[in-house]
Amino acid sequence: MIFTEQHTQMQDSLKRFIDSEINPHVDEWEAAGIFPAHEVFRKMGKLGFLGVSKPVEFGGLGLDYSYSIATAEALSHIHCGAIPMAIGVQTDMATPALARFGSDELRREFLEPSISGEYVACLGVSEVGAGSDVASIKTSARKDGDDYIINGGKMWTTNGTQADWICLLANTGEGNSHRNKTLICMPMKTPGVEIARKLKKVGMNASDTAQIHFDDVRVPQRYRIGEEGMGFTYQMMQFQEERLWAAAGWLKNSLIIQETIDYLRSREAFGKPLLHNQQTGRTADRSRGGPLHAAPGGGAVCRRHRRDPTGLDVQTQVRPRRARGGRLVRAVLGRHGLHGRDAGQPLLARLPAGLDRWWRRRSHDGHHRQDHGHRAARLKHPFLTNRSARRLRQASRTSLLRASLFRTPFLFADPNRKIIRCPTLPCSTRSTAPWRPSP
Repeated sequence: MIFTEQHTQMQDSLKRFIDSEINPHVDEWEAAGIFPAHEVFRKMGKLGFLGVSKPVEFGGLGLDYSYSIATAEALSHIHCGAIPMAIGVQTDMATPALARFGSDELRREFLEPSISGEYVACLGVSEVGAGSDVASIKTSARKDGDDYIINGGKMWTTNGTQADWICLLANTGEGNSHRNKTLICMPMKTPGVEIARKLKKVGMNASDTAQIHFDDVRVPQRYRIGEEGMGFTYQMMQFQEERLWAAAGWLKNSLIIQETIDYLRSREAFGKPLLHNQQTGRTADRSRGGPLHAAPGGGAVCRRHRRDPTGLDVQTQVRPRRARGGRLVRAVLGRHGLHGRDAGQPLLARLPAGLDRWWRRRSHDGHHRQDHGHRAARLKHPFLTNRSARRLRQASRTSLLRASLFRTPFLFADPNRKIIRCPTLPCSTRSTAPWRPSP
């Protein structure tokens, strides 16, 4: 165990702040679809919560990364998922590369006010046609004298409508797609930056998410983070901290677990509480997760931390925690049935549904995709798993759109419940008839 009394004291202090300054306003902010980020961040900055592991010379506390994990766990005390996510973008998603690779001048201009809460930061990586595939982004930064001229756009940008600056990933050259990108600090009030729209989401309502366009935006080259062409590498490092932060926060989320247990205990079906159902009881037992260092495989992260207190290079240790957090939320939401989607539910209507979708978008559910691929590879025929076939039959009348949602993009379904092969596959099959070769 790496947590000490100092870690616990920091968590208690943050929870007291949450109870007094955030939780009383969560319902109002969720209904409004936005929260006052500058106001909340300034208060957090004064208490030092936005720069726990950042350099002291720029306003941070200079503590090791274990204190950032402790802070992420304490943020799960907030009664929604939107505000912890917005804070995480500020502390562990948009600023790690700047803190490590930025020049002193750049850190003084952007990092220091972000740590104090005067600035709100956002991260610009994903685009309309480039989500998981970061290397395929199209936003470009062309040199013009001592400036960059930036054109393109970013999508699903958390904090986007309120941000003062964006940590932007853009192509600054040709050639290898992993070596032609650069991270740039761009002020959001620069001429040519346009907030195209504020996205309406199924959850995380208090967090503003934006689509942003850049039209001949001119920024000085001195706003570049680190070396030109190293942006992809720097961003992969930021992703590691982002995923570890997310895993730490949601594995410790005892609020949704206890809410689920109380609900299962109070709701009866077939003459007994749902909690007494064997399968439901097992799910509740499995969902009683401890902090990150108590989770399966969590000891590996702690041991890694002792060798690398910066918290970097933990990709292989993060994956089990990330996957477990996603499974926990889906299991908890499933226990509530339709009540979990009821807007009248004080916690679950806001947190798990939105979190489940956010989790799959942010972590790309890589663990489950890989596992699904392994199962399919073990089959004699490479085009279908039993689960995919069953789901595809259920969705057949809605044709290709519903089929693609169940991860069978290479199959088509017609109203007669036929499964028609893609031309690249050697054969086809029917759900209601024996296999036969394609015509």
